[in-house]
Amino acid sequence: MSNDNKEITGNIGEWSEIYTLLKLLGEGKVYAGDQNLEKIKNLVYPIIMIIRQEKEGVYDYLVSNADIVIQKADGTELLRLSAEKFLHEAEYLLSAMQNKPAGARSFPIAKTQAFMDQIYCSTLKASSSDKTDIHIVLHDQRTRMNNNLGFSIKSQLGGDSTLLNASGATNFTYKVVGSDFSDEEIEKINAIATRTKIIDRVDAIRRKGADLQFDHVDNSTFRTNLAMLDNGLAPTIAQLLVEQFNTGERNFVDLIKPLADSNPLGFDMEDKEDMYIYKLKHLLTSAALGMMPAKKWTGRYDANGGYLVVKKDGEILCYHFYDKNRFEDFLFANAYLERGKTRKHGYASLYRGEDGNVYFKLNLQVRLK
Repeated sequence: MSNDNKEITGNIGEWSEIYTLLKLLGEGKVYAGDQNLEKIKNLVYPIIMIIRQEKEGVYDYLVSNADIVIQKADGTELLRLSAEKFLHEAEYLLSAMQNKPAGARSFPIAKTQAFMDQIYCSTLKASSSDKTDIHIVLHDQRTRMNNNLGFSIKSQLGGDSTLLNASGATNFTYKVVGSDFSDEEIEKINAIATRTKIIDRVDAIRRKGADLQFDHVDNSTFRTNLAMLDNGLAPTIAQLLVEQFNTGERNFVDLIKPLADSNPLGFDMEDKEDMYIYKLKHLLTSAALGMMPAKKWTGRYDANGGYLVVKKDGEILCYHFYDKNRFEDFLFANAYLERGKTRKHGYASLYRGEDGNVYFKLNLQVRLK
């Protein structure tokens, strides 16, 4: 096996995918995690095999007693190494990531690349066309079945991971209502360039006696994807984005009460919070496992297994989609709104539409703590 002697470089997230491969094969099992990122000691999934698609073909990494057997898809054995060797290489890679060159976003790890070359692993990252980063055959001790499942890997080694990426497709447009704005006033507000300029621009709009009224989701594909999930999601998200400026909160768990109090969907019931929690959990789960804003979605989950989280100390926890409630609780407890770059995504500026009304855009980006 050869990588043509070309040096591989990757960021923390990309190297974390190789770390996950090595660590899971070395340990031969993965523990479930709870919503607080703690290991559930009595819920463990033995690993039967990990499957990787490389440029040269498909390779199976079988856990066989104390060995890892690497074979082609047709069963031809290529290499047999001790599981201990994989664990040792994983520990080295973890240390290399934790002690990466200061300020480096992408960097090589020569020793790990040499081992990758040995075990028929030529690429760092799975295709970004879907949410699946690794395919694992797990044994479920409750059903006594082996299941080939796709998982998305989220690494905490390089900071908080992104659940739903910001882009122009995630812009929400609001009509500015309650007050008129001259062109000079629009220009003055748009010129605000403080460190907290989005907050300050919204404050300036409100000091003028105006408010933001949700109008539409900019991108037609994202708009359709949200409608497929739930017709009430677009106005729910739109109000959630506004509530972060009303309250100063960013965590989903802290925004639920003000969201329910503002009640954009007009629910006439005491348990409104539960309704909005359900809708937002549906959004988070779909974004985690398959739905991308700018890509037409059929409702099919790519990462049908769930999430693998690489903690800061290198421990890997499994959030199995079969344990749907626990998986959703984890996402909801750890999700928060992040503000993307205004220049890059074209939002947070007032503008006058062709109809003469003044509009303002906010952008949706979700990260996990």
